[in-house]
Amino acid sequence: MSAPTASFDLQPVSPFRLDLTVWTLRRRPDNLFDRWDGTTYRRVLIAEDAPFEIAVTQLEESKSLRVTVTGTKLTSSVKATVTAALERLLGINIDLQKFYRLSKQDAWLKPLADQFHGMKPPRLLTPFEALVNAIACQQLTLTMGIRLLNRLTEAYGMALKTEAGIVHAFPRPQDLVHAEIEDLRQMSFSYQKARYLTNISRLIVCGDLDLDAIAKLDDEEAVARLCELKGVGRWTAEYVLLRGLGRTHIFPADDVGARNNLQKWLGLSGKMTYANTREALSRWSGFGGLIYFHLLLKSLAEKGLVSI
Repeated sequence: MSAPTASFDLQPVSPFRLDLTVWTLRRRPDNLFDRWDGTTYRRVLIAEDAPFEIAVTQLEESKSLRVTVTGTKLTSSVKATVTAALERLLGINIDLQKFYRLSKQDAWLKPLADQFHGMKPPRLLTPFEALVNAIACQQLTLTMGIRLLNRLTEAYGMALKTEAGIVHAFPRPQDLVHAEIEDLRQMSFSYQKARYLTNISRLIVCGDLDLDAIAKLDDEEAVARLCELKGVGRWTAEYVLLRGLGRTHIFPADDVGARNNLQKWLGLSGKMTYANTREALSRWSGFGGLIYFHLLLKSLAEKGLVSI
């Protein structure tokens, strides 16, 4: 018996480009949990402890999104779960008119905003997923970090059989809480990172860590609270604020790749530090995260991965 399939449409706030937004979310072509084939975005979600797959395409005429759900009945509860997930993952309800108005009057921003017009700032599905992403990528290239996340997802994420093969949801705290340190080491996680991931998972499952409560704090308080966790420093905390909590005014100024992108874009010389990175961005206060995402897309376009 074939898996149940149903579709519905969502209308993102205009302008919106699915391809640019998905690339900003997935970052690398070998990302296995946020999949993209050039026209369709796919991801495994979980409802009532059972996995199902969503497939999202953008309709050419209306620019609306056709969302196809496979593997579960499209009940009102599932539709609400999918809609909420896509509001985070694809930023479909975010209005960027203030950013676009600013860019029209700014010689630096205008070419960048025009080139990637329609990209919406994505958020990872949960703050926990953002924490796991950040920890995996610490002191590594982004490419290697994504590969670690792929291995983690395939080993611990809930599996779903599809016509294209077995796919996995990104692991949840309850999926990682009993992970063996040596098994994570076999995936090339360092001993420290393995301990950080299992410890954070345990704190969440035991109720000693409430990331939703941290999301209600202001920036300074949220960073301080996150930095109390073993394995979380300023870069990781600011990364979580941007990619996990959707605070698009945050530019993680300790991010070496992001600094390099900024330095190249502005033609700056000398060594970039946290302080002079923030100083360079001060003229665009309130939009640092949006610049971060646009510069990421610019670097992907220069690698030939993103078509403009």
